[in-house]
This record gives sequence, C-alpha cells and structure tokens, in this order.
Amino acid sequence: MLFERPDGGERAILVHLDGQDPEAREDPQEFQELTRSAGADTVAFINVSRHQPSAKFLIGSGKVEEIRDLVAAHEVELVIFNHTLTPSQERNLEREFECRVLDRTGLILDIFAQRARTHEGKLQVELAQLEHMSTRLVRGWTHLERQKGGIGLRGPGETQLETDRRLLRVRIRQIKSRLEKVRSQRELARRGRRRAEIPAVSLVGYTNAGKSTLFNALTTSDVYAADQLFATLDPTLRRLELDDIGPVILADTVGFIRHLPHKLVEAFRATLEESSNSDLLLHVIDAFEPERDAQIEQVMAVLGEIGADELPILEIYNKIDLLDGVEPQIQRNAEGKPQRVWLSARDGSGLELLGQAITELLGDDLFVGTLRLPQTLARLRAQFFDLGAVQSEEHDEQGDCVLSVRLPRIELNRLVSRAGLRPTEFLEQHTLQ
Repeated sequence: MLFERPDGGERAILVHLDGQDPEAREDPQEFQELTRSAGADTVAFINVSRHQPSAKFLIGSGKVEEIRDLVAAHEVELVIFNHTLTPSQERNLEREFECRVLDRTGLILDIFAQRARTHEGKLQVELAQLEHMSTRLVRGWTHLERQKGGIGLRGPGETQLETDRRLLRVRIRQIKSRLEKVRSQRELARRGRRRAEIPAVSLVGYTNAGKSTLFNALTTSDVYAADQLFATLDPTLRRLELDDIGPVILADTVGFIRHLPHKLVEAFRATLEESSNSDLLLHVIDAFEPERDAQIEQVMAVLGEIGADELPILEIYNKIDLLDGVEPQIQRNAEGKPQRVWLSARDGSGLELLGQAITELLGDDLFVGTLRLPQTLARLRAQFFDLGAVQSEEHDEQGDCVLSVRLPRIELNRLVSRAGLRPTEFLEQHTLQ
C-alpha cells in the first residue's frame, strides 16, 4: 500500500493562523475536530495572530522557534497547519522542525484514506493523494535533482525525480481511466432507474450534520454513523417505499466542509454525481450548530461546483432534541410547498413529517380521481391494485368497476400505455367527475 499510516495516534502540534481575511479564515474548533477524526494526539494548540502571512514559513520566525522548541521538548512527530501550505513552505517548516508537517488539505486527505471502504472510494482517495503529492515530489530527492556526469553516474538521461513524476502520471492516468468506467456504470444504473421511473433523492449537507443517522432511520439500514467528521465516505443507495409515490432511491453521500479541497471535489465527482442527478436533494443541517448559516453557504458552494444547486432542495433541520422548545414541524413557502422540516433523526421525532414533505414535493403531478373500467380492462384494474393505488372500489349497473385511485401521473400514463391505450384519450373516456 502506497500510503500507510501508523497504528497508534501520533503526537501532534496544531497551528491555527488568526487575523486573516474572514473569507479565508478557518474554524479552530472544526480544525480540532478534524485532527481528532484523523486519530492524532494533540500536544499543543498554537494560535498565531498574523495579518500578513510569511512567504517562507506562513508564520513568523519567532513562532517557528517556539514550535521547534515544543517539538523537541514533547518529542512531537507531526505539526499540522489549519491552512494550505505551498510545497516550499512545507519543506522549509520540516527543515526547521525536523518532523513531518501537514497542511489542512493533507489532513483531510488522510481522514478520507481512513474512511474509504469500497474499491471505488479507495481509488478516489488515491487519485486525490497522488495529485496532491505530485506538487511536493521534490522533497527527499534534492540530491538527485540534477543529472551528473562521471563514472557510475551516467544513466538513461532521467533523474530520479523525473522518474517518480513519470510513474505518478502513469498511475494517475490509470486511476482516472478506472473511475471513468465507474462513472459510466453509475450512469447506466441511473438510466435504468429513469426508465423504471423511480425518483432519486440524495442526502447532502455539512459533515457531521447527521445524514447517515437520518439515512438509517428512514431505511432501517446500518450504515456507519458516528459523531466525527467524514464518518461516511462511500455513497450508499437504498430503496425506500413512500405512500402515494411508491419506491424511491435514497442516497447517502459524503459530507461537505468549509474550503473543501478542489482536488477532492474532482476526485469524488463520480460519487457526487449521485447528488447532481437526483430529483430532490435533502439538505441536512445541524440545527444545534452555532455556525450553521456559514455551513449552509459552504454546502451550496460545493453544490454549485457539481452543478446541483438548481435542483429542488428540502432543508432538514436535524438534532432538535438538543434544542429547547423546538417541536417537529414543516415550514412552507408562500406557495404552500414544504421548504423546511424540523426533526431529530436520533430519536425519530418528525420522521413522518419528512415522509409527508418528500411525498408532496415528488408527487406534485399526482393523479387523484375516479375511473370507470369495463371488464375488458380487468388486467389494468389488477395492476392498479398491485401498485396499491386503489382507495375504494364499487360496481355500477353495467358491471363496470368504479375505482377511486391515487398515484403519480407518470405511473398512470405508463400503465395505460402498456395496455395499448393513449393516456389522454383514456382519461377523457374513463374519468368520472
């Protein structure tokens, strides 16, 4: 395995830079959560107030000396920065601290490497890691950067560094080719679902908002759910039965985070396309989180990157069990359509309201009416019963059956077409007022 991790937690110093532009500023609490999720043992948290980052170290030389002394005193193995470091900054800091230095992108990549379970997930993580590493390859090979002449030093005309870069490019091409096959397989599966006219619903949201807990509550599944960042990495699909709608495909997807590295968005495009091809997005929001408005903005930004921000979205305010005086409820917009659902996935309160809201949004084009079917259409009558669309049945004087039905119009048109009839003519002739 190219990227191996130690078994135990590594002793780490965390460095957070404060005083930057508010748009670029990272959340120190989220940073500590990330390092906890990665399994690091935090020795010290250094908060650096600096308005103008240093080109050489990002932080000032005084702070570099302070951290270097802490590294030596506590035998620290790793220094993690809550910011993106350039390759030269990373090398300079490692030379000063004499230990490994990791930036925010590398930390998130490490968490993803731990969480990947499926072959596809591991490929996506490896691709992101290789692309991140390709800009930092000079480290460790400085003695071979230049070709040398002389006995024993004449070679094939390629330095070790160039060889490594070429091998990385080959491996990246191989992974991208495999992921392209995954994308085409997913697209085939989606086409099959579209042909069967099964709606797709995706759970999206900030990491640790409770998506997997909600997914398990709705589908009675046992998807891994934990109070940690990026507990879910691999997408999971389950079939969900809804009243009046019938079967729905529900997808649990990877959580988003502030300043999600672009390499990860690119690498996980095959997975994130599950969201961009959905009929409805359920945006799960941690109602107890003080920074929830900022998190909502970040989620919408990532949805914009994958072309999913124009899809219908239902906001799910989760974790109301942690709030005082908040009851499960549906909030509607000016047109009366569900806009938000307040619930608790952990204790199950409000789940029936969520089912009602999804049904309303997906069942916009619902046929509710009474049909008179002659005996020649007995097979069509049986299909209505098989779908559970019949609410009541009577027979008139001519022996025709009079059905009170409720089902999606798409499903009605499909059944009528299969019976060899034209849907519009059928409804004109058989619908009773």
